[in-house]
Amino acid sequence: MEWSTACTDWAERLVAGKSIIPAPIFPDEADRALRIFKQLRVVDLPGKPTFGECSDQFVFDFVAAIFGAYDAETGKQLIREFFLLISKKNTKSTVAAGIMLTAVILCWREDEEHLILAPTKEVADNSFKPAAGMVRADEELSDLFHVQDHIRTITRRDSKASLKVVAADTETVSGKKSGKILVDEHWLFGKKANAQAMFMEATGGQVSRDEGWVIFLTTQSDDPPAGVFKEKLQYYRDVRDGLIVDKKSLGILYEFPQAMVKAKAYLDPKNFYITNPNLGRSVSEEWLGDQLTKNLPKTDGSLQQFLAKHLNVEIGLNLRSDRWTGADYWEQQGRREVTLEYLLEWAEVIDFGIDGGGLDDLLGGGAIGRHRDTKEWLIWTHAWAHPSVLERRMEIAPALRDFARDGHLTLVERIGDDVDELAGYVARIHGAGLLDMAGVDPAGLGGILDALEAAGVPKDKIVGISQGWKLGGAIKTLERKLAEGSAWHGLQPMMNWCVGNARIVVTSNAINITKQASGTAKIDPLMAVFNAASLMSLNPAASAPSVYETRGIRFL
Repeated sequence: MEWSTACTDWAERLVAGKSIIPAPIFPDEADRALRIFKQLRVVDLPGKPTFGECSDQFVFDFVAAIFGAYDAETGKQLIREFFLLISKKNTKSTVAAGIMLTAVILCWREDEEHLILAPTKEVADNSFKPAAGMVRADEELSDLFHVQDHIRTITRRDSKASLKVVAADTETVSGKKSGKILVDEHWLFGKKANAQAMFMEATGGQVSRDEGWVIFLTTQSDDPPAGVFKEKLQYYRDVRDGLIVDKKSLGILYEFPQAMVKAKAYLDPKNFYITNPNLGRSVSEEWLGDQLTKNLPKTDGSLQQFLAKHLNVEIGLNLRSDRWTGADYWEQQGRREVTLEYLLEWAEVIDFGIDGGGLDDLLGGGAIGRHRDTKEWLIWTHAWAHPSVLERRMEIAPALRDFARDGHLTLVERIGDDVDELAGYVARIHGAGLLDMAGVDPAGLGGILDALEAAGVPKDKIVGISQGWKLGGAIKTLERKLAEGSAWHGLQPMMNWCVGNARIVVTSNAINITKQASGTAKIDPLMAVFNAASLMSLNPAASAPSVYETRGIRFL
């Protein structure tokens, strides 16, 4: 059999209102499943209509693609993994319940467990209650199944095949031998540090089940994608676009084409249908329009969350009312070519900032170089973290691992390796004859000072940068540089995250950005950049001689 899971013309098809779901490989198997699925009743809708009466064609296409990938002659499922990204309220969890109940009805194995894996108890209930309702609303299914609400399990009386809905943790899924698994609200698993281990446990039973499959259902994340969700999202985009050929994986992503995202075409109600294929049925166009109007003026992040959940617009910087003003211009000033090597080649002078380094902190390093021709500021950053941060700050561990894979953060095994590596970068800049000064938060000066001196950085090149309100000038200078287009950075996802985390604290006569105001999220690399900006704003000479006359540690 020949088939493809790519859909390279997906953008044109979505805009034209056409299906982005391929036809089933085995139409007879698809029809067999659809006959069952279409008879199941959706009990939370008026009149308890069947799926056949109340669903849009995309639902039937999705069901057909799943069950129509089963080769009845060989007993093998040809497409083993499915990923559906769809906006909120497009009957995702209800459809999930219907698909899994259909799978149990068609199951030929005795004592086979079918699993719906949800990130929380509330999400688990969203899938179990519709499934239980479908059984109770049909006399024949009530005779066939035994429903146990207290353990969220529906069991066939004859074969003992079952559907179980669980809220996820490693203990819950340990030892599971489920052949067919559906993961609901996958984006929430991106915030769980142990998600990868959970999925390995949950899918382990498929080793001996050629007919098995896994379905991932999700909306867009209400934070920048991270962890296992970010990994799956990018993988299935590449499969869809034909960049990765994987015939056993099918991604169906209802999202706006990039050109429409850049043009903010998602703000036009006439385009709501692109990510809401059930518009006019379970999704009200009028309600979406009203909510958009209400959230447009808000600056607390409500608009971004509305766009993410109801229009599948991926969140970049989490722009809130107390955000750093420079965040408004950060993404537009990104250039991937701005690396440390680029600074060493093009900068006439470089200042280096350092911040953080505690056991539950990041150690941030930020270099600002002044371009020798344009005089623009060029920003490069790197961060280090001890594994203890991943344990103490489990809520951000998936994001930190992503940054480590990107190469923008280093996870060190031994305390002290972080400052040694950072000092090596500063020494490299000094060795190139470009270092003006290295500015350090005085609170963490001790070990860093020793490492810099050991790496060969002269003591008169190291200066303490006063924090608090005194850093306000550097903060304003950098945001002005970004706004006027005279500062550029390397478009690092880690820095997008840090900039999005930064919160402004207004005092009687100044502004400040503090780690305390930013909560559990980390901003150490951004604070390092502010330290470097304090030095670069003094307009050091191109030959990078010291602008200070006395030796020793000084404070600005």
